[in-house]
Amino acid sequence: MSPISKEDVVNLREKTGAGLIDCKRALADSNGDMEEAISILRKKGVASAAKKAGRDAGEGIIAQYLNDDRSKGILVEVNCETDFVAKNKDFISFSQEVAQNLLGNPEIDLESKRTEQVAKIGENIRISRSESLAPSGNGLVESYVHTGSKVAVLIAISSDLPLAEGSKTKVQSLAKDLCMHIAATSPVCVSRDNVPSELVEKEKEIALAQAEGKPPQAIEKIVQGKLEKYFSTSCLLEQPFVKDPDHAIKDLLSSLGKDVGAALGVESFIRFQVGENS
Repeated sequence: MSPISKEDVVNLREKTGAGLIDCKRALADSNGDMEEAISILRKKGVASAAKKAGRDAGEGIIAQYLNDDRSKGILVEVNCETDFVAKNKDFISFSQEVAQNLLGNPEIDLESKRTEQVAKIGENIRISRSESLAPSGNGLVESYVHTGSKVAVLIAISSDLPLAEGSKTKVQSLAKDLCMHIAATSPVCVSRDNVPSELVEKEKEIALAQAEGKPPQAIEKIVQGKLEKYFSTSCLLEQPFVKDPDHAIKDLLSSLGKDVGAALGVESFIRFQVGENS
């Protein structure tokens, strides 16, 4: 058996991300064969991942990916055990790769890559959920990931006409602002037409309880006023824009639509926050 050099150990560590002692043992077990040593570490990594699979993965980040022409995009929540790892460059890079792979092929099997990452980082990792948007016709998608990657938003903007490059840039800019707005305000849905009926009924019940004892002729107005307040705070299009509260979101879309010569709208949006579904 040829002696194991320090350079071989460092080289194997760079290739695999495994610990120095594990690398030295793998090279010894493989009689200095680098490829066999990598195989040994990968097998060991899979075994380590299996042991770690039962541990809680409550931290993590939201990763996003948009294709080049912004015709579709995706958000993915990837979890780990500690906030320290959530800030790790390798974990962040892995999460972004997961988002890109899933946008290209939603059925792709990422288990081997996940277990390799578990072995490299030393914590349980879970690809918890993903959701994509692809606007119809001439629309586009835009995204925003808040500092720390704990909250992210993906939005699909519709347009009734094709957008020239300059106009498309303006729409993308507004879409980015709307993503930031959604991250901050967490609306329930796009418009009042999309509010689930059970939520409307719940708000009516609350309003009726608060109006108890008022004259009958006043109760209907009170309930309607409460519902209007609910819609204006919960429906994206009716919310006042956080950067300019004098204008509602629907006003911004209408104004930009006139500027670019197209009818603009919000088809849908997704807001992910780490751990909200756990």
